[in-house]
Amino acid sequence: MAPVTLAELCADLAAEHEELDDLVAPLPVDDWSRATLAAGWTVRDQIVHLASVDEIAGRVAAAPGAFTEGLPELFGDDWSGDPLTRSAELDVPGVLAWWRAARTEMLAGFAELSPGVRLPWFGPPMGVLSFATARLMETWAHGQDVVDALGLHRAPTDRLRHVAHLGVRTREFSFRVRGLEPPSASARVELAAPSGAIWVWGPDDAPDRVRGRAEDFCLVVTQRRHLDDVGLEVRGPSARDWLLVAQAFAGGPTETPASRRR
Repeated sequence: MAPVTLAELCADLAAEHEELDDLVAPLPVDDWSRATLAAGWTVRDQIVHLASVDEIAGRVAAAPGAFTEGLPELFGDDWSGDPLTRSAELDVPGVLAWWRAARTEMLAGFAELSPGVRLPWFGPPMGVLSFATARLMETWAHGQDVVDALGLHRAPTDRLRHVAHLGVRTREFSFRVRGLEPPSASARVELAAPSGAIWVWGPDDAPDRVRGRAEDFCLVVTQRRHLDDVGLEVRGPSARDWLLVAQAFAGGPTETPASRRR
């Protein structure tokens, strides 16, 4: 895959924000209370989560050193823990205003950094390119939760390249976070982009091979769909094992959704 610049990545992240904003901003208030596939989370909770993490990310980008001192020092008196509790008194326009301000601050912080900068986070430090990619992945994935809750379909875009790239890069992590030994051999991933381009990762002679639509791959590695519910072609000794535990996001292991075919 051709490398991407920080400016290009931030432009795609901003576009992902805007697409989700355009979807949720005009919704009737009642639709913000719709349950999503994330247990216990409504549409409103999904946006609150994005606002909260984008806020933290913006402050980290503005003052990376402060994060290593702990959250209380980074946030001061305006941080009271759980984002759903913090936002309880906000109405829908208030939640939207919070998210818009948080993501604007985050993108402004990224723009001031050189591509080689590493940012501290809850897990290991990440390069700013990986950090921004993770924010795009999470925005897209939680946006999918909203789309599913509303019974809608959104047209995929080539911004999925970033999500797919993260999905490939977290192959080893997906095993290790579950206490499993990752496969020693490489994997080859060939995905059809929404634009018609073909995106490829891994050597041509890799024993594990995954081929199909980029959207399907991204839905699986973000755990929004079970492997059996998409049209990916999976071959090799460990390819299916990988996609049954694939996890493109940080944190502890989470459960892959059950197949809807069962």
